[in-house]
Amino acid sequence: MTREWRAWIPDVALGLVVLALGLLEAANTDLFDVAGRSRVSLVGVALLTGAAVACSRREPGLALSLVWAMSAIQVLTGSPIMLVQLAFAIVAFGTARWGRSSTVIAAGLSIPTAGLIAALLVVSSSYAPFINSDSYRTLLDTAYRFGDTWQVGAAVIGMAVLAVPFLAGLALRFSERARRSEVSQVAAEEEAAQAVRETEQAREIARLREEQSRLARDVHDVVGHSLAVILAQAESAQFVEDVDTEKLKATMATIATSARSSLQDVRQVLTPAESSSAHGRTGGLDDLVAGVRASGHEVVSSEVGARQPLPPELEQVAFRVLQEMLTNAMKHGLRGEPIFVERHWPDGSWVGELRIEVRNVVAPPDGSAPGGQGLDGMRRRLEAIGGRLDVRRRALADGDTFTGTAWVPVRPVGR
Repeated sequence: MTREWRAWIPDVALGLVVLALGLLEAANTDLFDVAGRSRVSLVGVALLTGAAVACSRREPGLALSLVWAMSAIQVLTGSPIMLVQLAFAIVAFGTARWGRSSTVIAAGLSIPTAGLIAALLVVSSSYAPFINSDSYRTLLDTAYRFGDTWQVGAAVIGMAVLAVPFLAGLALRFSERARRSEVSQVAAEEEAAQAVRETEQAREIARLREEQSRLARDVHDVVGHSLAVILAQAESAQFVEDVDTEKLKATMATIATSARSSLQDVRQVLTPAESSSAHGRTGGLDDLVAGVRASGHEVVSSEVGARQPLPPELEQVAFRVLQEMLTNAMKHGLRGEPIFVERHWPDGSWVGELRIEVRNVVAPPDGSAPGGQGLDGMRRRLEAIGGRLDVRRRALADGDTFTGTAWVPVRPVGR
């Protein structure tokens, strides 16, 4: 509240100055021919004028209302126009500069209206003594060049006194509005730029996280498959007879080959620059089947339809998916049961898709079952290229059958 009152101090001070000038003018009866008239009306005009000036910045609508109320009182009481009422120019400026839209419109309409009323009152009998005073007649004589009558001269002077500050207030109003609009535009542009930067950062973070997830899936697939193959070969080495050194050497050589291949695959996965060998390899699917066979597992592989060349990114997915399927089959399948691998190339039944199916017998329900990160990684890979994965487990008398089926498009999505 204290701050609000302090904000009024300059306006009230200006209003008091106008009031003091008005009272001084009312006390100096030599300026007017007001014989027989009461000075009370002149004091009232001075008071209302000072109040209107004081309100012109903080309450321009109230100031305009006071001006019209004062004008009405002057007409009804026949009070003469005072020089202090030139302060109406301050009210005109305030309404245009700080008033609401409705106040600005009302003030704009008031200026020609006031000029017309002044022109009519100047020649009325009520103001005849006032008009005949030398000081005001000289002022009105300067308006003759704008018309042939007293009315036109008075209207031009009145409108000029009020219109000039009114237009100046409008100019400052629109200039301030333009400045604020420019500031708002700059702020909006800065916010938009900040939003773009944040979006780019979010995209970069998402890309890095996706790259991290892809790297984790690749390492999981490569290491998991290689370790499963090495483990199977190491277990088979336990049953090699001591005298059969050649078979033992062959098993150890196979283990070493699998380890080297695994190390090479991990290096390829961790290499920033993707090479064609990292996406896929010639006969890669056959090499996976052969590697599982070499580990001592029985693999029954079949292929239906004519092979078709796959784009590198699709061949990479097919390789990783089959790799994970075979890994799960070795980890969770019964050792003495074969692993069935089927590849169906598009021949009209599966238009545009390579169907890869891996089936094996797993341990009874109380044993562990395939799942976890491996299946989730396969689904993500396939969904990224428009493929899909189906995993089923069927309970049989001699064991449960686990079947994984993947559909891989033979051409990139969108082509």
